Amino acid sequence: MHIALFGATGHIGHAILDEALARGHEVTAVVRDPARLDLRHDRLKLVTGDVAQPETWQEAVRGSTAAIASLSARRDSNPNTPPANARILLDRLPALGVQRFAWVGGAGSLETAPGVRVIDNRNFPAAWKPEAEAQSQAREGCRASTASIDWTYISPAALIEDGKRTGHYRIGGDQLVTDAAGVSRISVADYAIALLDRIEKGDAPRRRITVAY
Repeated sequence: MHIALFGATGHIGHAILDEALARGHEVTAVVRDPARLDLRHDRLKLVTGDVAQPETWQEAVRGSTAAIASLSARRDSNPNTPPANARILLDRLPALGVQRFAWVGGAGSLETAPGVRVIDNRNFPAAWKPEAEAQSQAREGCRASTASIDWTYISPAALIEDGKRTGHYRIGGDQLVTDAAGVSRISVADYAIALLDRIEKGDAPRRRITVAY
């Protein structure tokens, strides 16, 4: 497959890039600052571009089989960035021939009980709330979109961190997935595996899923 990846310089984005290349895919990585990505590979094309300026990346990703976006509000400190970027990609990608689209989402909008989200917990860190709400709005943007593309919004577990690449994970829907001890976690490497599996299989079109151990 030929995959367009937005946000490859981020921690999760870099893990997705590594996994995609390890699987033999060709990747066009659209990044704002190429100096932040020191990886070079025969199947990697590096493009300087900004999602908010489609003219900087459209031709580079034209004809890609799939696109992946690992974008947050943290670098810009602007909570409007994720939903705006999601809308731009959903609007532009279909005309470029892209058939599948995966958005690296957040866990804050997952439910811990009917109508109760992770972010609604009084112990949810206040510093994380702007990003969590921004990602929740990006999810709503995906759900409202009428674009002719098979998007999948993929929420990680409540805790996503560096760890072993086990190849094991479970898939859920809108509810937080926990293990037998009540812990919701996934390693960055296994999250990348789960996401690439969805891109390859196309088995979760136009819906939100979550992945955890």
